[in-house]
Amino acid sequence: MTRLQVDGVTVELPAGATLLDAARAAGAELPTLCHDDRLRPAGSCRTCLVHADGRTVAACVTPAEPGTAVDTVGEEVRELRRDAVALIASALPPRALADDSPSELAEACHESGIDPTDSGAAPPRGSDESHPYVHLDRDLCIACGRCVRMCADVQGTFALTLTGRGADTVVAPGTGGPWAASDCVACGGCVDTCPTGAITQPGPGRGLTSRRADPDRVRTTCGYCGVGCALDVVVRDERVAAVLPARDGPVNRGHACVKGRFSYGYLTSAERLTEPLVRRGGVLTPASWDEAIAVVAEGLRAAVGHGGPDAVAAISSARATNEENYLVQKFLRTVIGTNNVDNCSRLCHAPSAAGLTASFGRAGGTDSFDDVETADCLLVVGANPVEAHPVVGARLLQRALAGATLVVADPRNVGLARHADVRLRPRPGTNVALFHGLAHVLVDERLVDPDFLRDRATGLDELTELLADYPPERVAGITGVPADDIRRAARLYGRAERPAVLYGLGVTEHLHGTDGVRTLANLPILRGAVGGTGHGFGISPLRGQNNVQGASDMGALPDLLPGYGHVTDPEARDRAEAVWGRPVPPTPGLRIPEMFEAAREGRLRALWIIGEDVCATDPDSRRVAEALDACPLVVVDELFLSGTARHADVVLPVASWLEKDGTFVNFDRRFQRVRAAVRPPGTARTDFEVVHAVATATGADLGCPTPADALAECGRVAPVFAGLSHARLDREGAVPWPCPSPDRPGEATLYAREFATPDGRAHLSAAPYLPPGEEPDADYPLLLVTGRRWAHYNSGSMTRRGGNLLLDTRGRLDLHPEDAVRYGVRDGAPVVVDSRHGQARLIARVGADLAPGQVFCAFHFPDEGVNSLTSEHADTVTSCPEYKVTAVRVRPTASDD
Repeated sequence: MTRLQVDGVTVELPAGATLLDAARAAGAELPTLCHDDRLRPAGSCRTCLVHADGRTVAACVTPAEPGTAVDTVGEEVRELRRDAVALIASALPPRALADDSPSELAEACHESGIDPTDSGAAPPRGSDESHPYVHLDRDLCIACGRCVRMCADVQGTFALTLTGRGADTVVAPGTGGPWAASDCVACGGCVDTCPTGAITQPGPGRGLTSRRADPDRVRTTCGYCGVGCALDVVVRDERVAAVLPARDGPVNRGHACVKGRFSYGYLTSAERLTEPLVRRGGVLTPASWDEAIAVVAEGLRAAVGHGGPDAVAAISSARATNEENYLVQKFLRTVIGTNNVDNCSRLCHAPSAAGLTASFGRAGGTDSFDDVETADCLLVVGANPVEAHPVVGARLLQRALAGATLVVADPRNVGLARHADVRLRPRPGTNVALFHGLAHVLVDERLVDPDFLRDRATGLDELTELLADYPPERVAGITGVPADDIRRAARLYGRAERPAVLYGLGVTEHLHGTDGVRTLANLPILRGAVGGTGHGFGISPLRGQNNVQGASDMGALPDLLPGYGHVTDPEARDRAEAVWGRPVPPTPGLRIPEMFEAAREGRLRALWIIGEDVCATDPDSRRVAEALDACPLVVVDELFLSGTARHADVVLPVASWLEKDGTFVNFDRRFQRVRAAVRPPGTARTDFEVVHAVATATGADLGCPTPADALAECGRVAPVFAGLSHARLDREGAVPWPCPSPDRPGEATLYAREFATPDGRAHLSAAPYLPPGEEPDADYPLLLVTGRRWAHYNSGSMTRRGGNLLLDTRGRLDLHPEDAVRYGVRDGAPVVVDSRHGQARLIARVGADLAPGQVFCAFHFPDEGVNSLTSEHADTVTSCPEYKVTAVRVRPTASDD
C-alpha cells in the first residue's frame, strides 16, 4: 500500500494508483475532461491539476508516491484548473454550458463559476444525425479523444478517429462519410464517455450517461445474449428513457453492446400483444384472461383424459427468468404428471451440458470469465463473440492486444480471427478431427501435464491409441487446415502457462456436437489447465440466449430435475418429492424434436410454448408448422404475434425482461438479479403469473407465491443452489453456482479438489471422427453455415422493432468471389438458396470471409425462410440440430421467382 497526504488527510492506496485516485480517496472532486476510469490516462486537458510536493502536475497521469504531499484546494491550483476549464469552454457555443446541460464540462464550469456567456462563437462545424442511436454535434467536440480511445481500447472496433488540425480537430468516423455508414457497432461507449454532449443518444435518453446518479434508475441484467451484462435502466414518465451499462457490472464493467444498450424500442411497439387471443372459428380473436385461462385448463384436462399425462408437453424459455422456468417444470411434473418439458438449450448448448458433464461432472463452464484476464493463450473455437457476444469479444480482444496469443478456429475469417496469431479454418463438420489433431501434437511433443493425467484424469491410454490415427497430415486432409497450422496452434496452447478455451455454437450444433465438446475438453485435461490447478482457465461455452444456462439449471429438461438430478435417480426424485409433496415421474420425457414428432403422429395433444418462436428458430421449419397444426391445443406465451403464435389456439401476452422480477444465470454460472423497470403493456402478465393462473384453473396450488420464494424452494430441491436468494443477490450483485450455503461464496472455479464425476476424475474422450449428416454433391454443391449478425438477436422479434432495423435491414448470404462467379451471383443482388428441405431468399454479399464452397447467413428475418433450409439431422446424444452443416445451391433470383 502507498500512504500519502492529500489536503492534510492521510490516504492509503494500492500499488499503481494515481494522484487522481488519492484525491478522490480524500474526498476531493477534480474535473477530468480527458479522463475516464475505463481508459488509460491521457493527461491532455490539464483540468485535474494539483500541487504535489510543490510541483504542478496532472493528477490523472501522476503516480501516487509514498510520502507525497498533495494540495488540491489552494487558491493558486484552483485558479489553474479554472483557467484550463475556461480555455476549453471558450471555444464552444453557449449551448454547451447551458444550465440544463448534463455534460461534465457544464458541471465543471458551474463548479468553477465560469459564466456560460463567456463561451465563444466559433464557426459552426455541423452535425451528423445519420445514425439511429448516435448523434454527433461537432460544435461541442473538444478533441479530448475519450470516444476514440473508448472505441479502440474497450470496444476494439477502431471506428473513430480525430481529424483536422489545431482548433479544427474533431472526432469523425474513421472510414469517412456519415456515421451510419461507418464501422460503428453502436456499443454506446462514445456516448457514455463524451464529456461535452458532442456525442449523444437522441430522444429522451439524450445526455444520460452511466456516470450520473439518478433516483429513477433500476439495476437489472440484460435479456439478450448469455454474457449477463449489468444495466441501469432510466425511467421517465413510466417509460424507458435510456439503458446504460453499469460501471460496476461484474461481467461488463461499464460496457455494453447495441442490443442491451439501445434495443428496447420493442417495448412500445404498436405490435406488442396486450390482451389474450383465443382461436374461434379458425380465427384468433381477443378474449379476457379468465376466458383464455379457462380454454387452456380445459384443453389440458382433455389432453390428459385422451392420452394420459404424456399427451401434454411444454417448451420452456431460455429468455424467461430462473423462477419462471422452475415453475413451468414443477407444473408439468407435479400437476400434469409428465417430464415432457424442454427448453431451447436443446437447439444450441445441449451438447455442452452433456459433454461437460461427461468430461468433468457438471453442466457448465469450469471457470469464471474474470480469469481470462490472466490467460496468456486464448483458443476460441466455433464462435464469433465480436458479433454474438460483443462485450466478451471486446474483453478477449483487449487481452490479445495486451500480449496473449490468440488462436481462432472457425470456418469464417471474421471478428477475432482478424487479430489471431494462428487462424484455423476447418471445413464445417470436421471439428472432432481438428481437436484430435491438436491433441496428437500435445501428446507427441510432450506438451502435457503427466502428474495431472496420472492423479486427476482417466482415459489417457485409450485416447493415445486413437490419436495415433490423427497426425496433422491426415487431419489436414479431413479438415482442410494445413498441418503446419495445426502444429503451431497446438504448440501455442501447449506451451502457454495459462491457456484458455472458449467455444460457441460452431462446436455444438452438429451431428456429433457432444463428441465435439468432449474432444475439445480433452485439450485442457491433457494440459492440466482445468480444476483449479493454476495452470489455465479451463473451458467455457459462450451461451447464446440470456438464460439458456439458467433454464437448464432449473430443470426445464425432460430427463433432469433442478440442479441436474436425473429423473431416473430415486434419490433425486425423493428429494424433489419431499419438497413438492407430489410424485415425480421416473421416466424421461420428450425432447423438443420428439414433441413435434409426437404431435404429427397424434400422440401429443397439448403443447405449451413459452417465449420461443419455434417456426422461426427450429430446423426444418415446415415440419414444425405441420406439428403445431396437428396438435389439438397449442398455447403460446409471447410479446408479438410471431409465426409460431399464428399457429396457436391460445396466445397469452406476456412481459419482457425489462418488465419482470427474478434472476438469470449467465454463461459462467453467475446468478444475477432481474428487476422490473416498467410495467408490461395492457393486460400482459409475467410468465410467472401465467403459470400460476393455469395451475389454479386446473385446481392446483404450486406454492411459491413470489419469484423470491421460487428460488428459495429450488434451493431446497437442488443443494447446489441452496445458498442463493434474492436478498443475497441484492447485496452481492452476482454469485456463481455451486453455492450450497448462504454463508459460503459460490464456486467461481470448479473442481479445485476433485471432479464431479462418479470417480472424481476428469474423463478424456476417445470418440473417433465421424462425418457430418450432409455432404455437398452435384445438386447441392455448397455448405451452408448459419449464425448471428451483430445488430440482431435470435429471430429478431425484438431487434427488428426499433433502430436496429436501420442498421441491418435484411438477411444476407455471404459467399466467396469464386462461387459468385461460378453461380452468376452479383454482390447486393437477390438470390434464391435451395436445400433438400426448403428454400430461402436473401441478398448476396460477396467477400473473402469464407472459403470457396461455403456460404453463411443469419436467421434474424424469419420471412426469408432460412430455417426451412436446415435438416432434421441432430446430435446423436442430445438431439441438438445440425445447423452448421447444410448442403445448398445458390442461384440469382429470376424474374419469375
